Amino acid sequence: MTDLSSFPITRKWAAQHPDRIQLYSLPTPNGVKVSIMLEETGLPYEPHRVDFGSNDQMTPEFLSLNPNNKIPAIIDPEGPGGKPLPLWETGAILIYLAEKTGRFMSTDAAKRYETIQWVMWQMGGVGPMFGQLGFFHKFAGKEFEDKRPRDRYVAESKRLLGVLEKRLAKNAWIMGDDYSIADIATFPWVRNLVGFYGAGELVGFSEFPNVARALVAFVARPAVVRGLLIPAAP
Repeated sequence: MTDLSSFPITRKWAAQHPDRIQLYSLPTPNGVKVSIMLEETGLPYEPHRVDFGSNDQMTPEFLSLNPNNKIPAIIDPEGPGGKPLPLWETGAILIYLAEKTGRFMSTDAAKRYETIQWVMWQMGGVGPMFGQLGFFHKFAGKEFEDKRPRDRYVAESKRLLGVLEKRLAKNAWIMGDDYSIADIATFPWVRNLVGFYGAGELVGFSEFPNVARALVAFVARPAVVRGLLIPAAP
């Protein structure tokens, strides 16, 4: 049996199945990227809920795995060379799992880098911008009389949706006919923008019919339905 006891995080979140990928996460837009990918690939994994309400992400055990105190993070007991691999940052995890399984990213070098390009676009643009818009629209920022910060993120979010709309006007998915880690990275944030954040009207989501069409297809996938609820609430 695989021994993960050298990882301090397992002292707080004990591995009942140490031979499986250990997932430390919450069902946030970033967290579900990895649970969806794991569900899509069928890799065996064990989810552990990192409770923000209890500041679990700031505990020494969690910080020992991810010093950036963000979810999700994983430990793959069967990493490169058969050795356990700890990994954080969703882009890195998605690329790693795609390469591990040979799924959801082309093995053609040019297509591979194009897919990575769109994953980086999500990480550098869609995630931060939609997240800031959510703060200023739904959370504490809504109390600010000065709406310029909110409007800045509204404008940038609309621009990013326009980039995605143009791409999807000629493609079923971001990379064409093939569903990929670019979609797994991006659509949880689109879903959150118009759902949880309630910012659809604010960004004029009706102006992006191809984004809406792809979002519907995304959330209808059985692996997505499952992954959106992992880790489950206690």
